[in-house]
Amino acid sequence: MSGAVAASAALGGEATATTPLLQAVHLKQHFPIKAGMIIDRTVARVHAVDDVSFELREGETLGLVGESGCGKTTLSRTLMRLADPTDGQIIFRGQDITTAGRSALKPLRKDMQMVFQDPFASLNPRKRVGQIIAAPLALHGVHAKERHERTTGLLERVGLQKEHINRFPHEFSGGQRQRIGIARALALEPKLIVLDEPVSALDVSIQAQIVNLLDDLQDSFGLTYLFVAHDLSVVRHVSDRIAVMYLGKVMELSPAEELYDKPIHPYTEALLSAIPVPDPRENRHRTRVVVGGEPPSPVDPPPGCVFHTRCPRAQERCGIEVPQLTEYSSGHLGACHYPLHVTGDEIAASTRSEASPLAAGSTRPEFLPAGAGRHESLSHSSS
Repeated sequence: MSGAVAASAALGGEATATTPLLQAVHLKQHFPIKAGMIIDRTVARVHAVDDVSFELREGETLGLVGESGCGKTTLSRTLMRLADPTDGQIIFRGQDITTAGRSALKPLRKDMQMVFQDPFASLNPRKRVGQIIAAPLALHGVHAKERHERTTGLLERVGLQKEHINRFPHEFSGGQRQRIGIARALALEPKLIVLDEPVSALDVSIQAQIVNLLDDLQDSFGLTYLFVAHDLSVVRHVSDRIAVMYLGKVMELSPAEELYDKPIHPYTEALLSAIPVPDPRENRHRTRVVVGGEPPSPVDPPPGCVFHTRCPRAQERCGIEVPQLTEYSSGHLGACHYPLHVTGDEIAASTRSEASPLAAGSTRPEFLPAGAGRHESLSHSSS
């Protein structure tokens, strides 16, 4: 019996071939703000993750994008149970692990690993590379001789040399350190790896090497990735599907290419327009969508759609009613009352996603022609 199936039995769940590898169901992560010295008095809460639902199928890569502070990293750490969620469910291979204790989570840790954004801060500067990579193996009872063999094999697999095993992290470049972090994540042969902006701290040329390495490792080991990033050009290259976050909520979820060809949410369109285009001839005929103003505070998010304070298509309804994720085509979901690039017929035929069911009393989105809307806080300008 595999570790995941054994853990499933221990937790009362059952893993099947058709079960998504990972599911988030109405997941929330709110951090309390305490008042002065009265440590048990909560005066407000930071809505870091606010009602997020999606599923991740085995063998795929889900890109998670959004501007800084939207909750991407908090969501990643919550899914890994590095922080206990405020509400909702985390289901891994058919098992609800939302409230699972340390002993119940231990056998599942082999299948869930994480690569962090800062390749230096995530490595212990007092440990040699061999000790860092072998640490997960030691925790799970692997014999010393086998630990050494697997450590040297992993170093070579991520593009490093055997002799690097006795060096310290400060002796490596940023790209090499990230390779060490990837090797450590691979040590226990996981099913899922959460990549928290793994290339954002690296030079562009090194980014391409790390992305190609991750792609190769996925093919070799059958890995599933949750790839967190703010660079949409990188996400497009690696992802099968992409989720767009804003102020703790998922605004759009789509197959990768369809998101770039046909964005549904105005926020997604603004993010896509910010991607640099190397050809100056294309830039001359390109319309840049510039989002005005600052994102609202996650301590006091606006009512209704959280993006309505900056959206050019906002109507009165947007400030009152929270839009639900709605499926307009196969696998393409958006949370907008007045979506882009969809016709009235498509809206009429749209169905609610099972991950975020239609809330009682809410209504379907409405058709609004492109460019319509009263709000002017988001402007269009040629660049």
